[in-house]
Amino acid sequence: MGRLLKNRRAGEEHVAWHRANLDGPDTLDLRSDAFAHGATMPLAQVGRRAGGGNVSPDLAWKPAPAGTAQLLFVMEDPDVPISSPAVHTVALIDPELTALPTGALDAKAPAEGVRILRSTFRSGYLGPEPIKGHGPHRYVFQLFALENALDGAALAKARPREVLASVNGPILARGRLDGIYER
Repeated sequence: MGRLLKNRRAGEEHVAWHRANLDGPDTLDLRSDAFAHGATMPLAQVGRRAGGGNVSPDLAWKPAPAGTAQLLFVMEDPDVPISSPAVHTVALIDPELTALPTGALDAKAPAEGVRILRSTFRSGYLGPEPIKGHGPHRYVFQLFALENALDGAALAKARPREVLASVNGPILARGRLDGIYER
């Protein structure tokens, strides 16, 4: 099946990073000790259906600028063979945090200062699970420093695209980390 869909991809241009309401300075320098930008993600971070541990990687970033009310985290797969990227994780993070430990995006036990929202598939971290034979998939980890906080309670059941559309006001900073996985 993956080979039949090999040339079908949602596309980089559709990830949250390219939405007009999420544009801002690229100054958060999002990184992980688990993998480098553009490198293959380790099996521990890969989804269970692909044979991995499905544990969110550690993440770190520069402190958010003054005036940040909240951080918005989004992880997407722009290489799925559908019309828009699959949203693997959405979370709201307290602005004073500058790092998340391994496993911090678990839906049942998120780290202190993390509120998990609904993704395309469910709530919480869902690691890479590309279609076998479809080729490498990129997983785009994105962090946005919001000047205006989102109402997490109101958005708890909202679809990911509704959450992204609800962001209003300037993005004070943002950071991006891309990982790759193929099976």
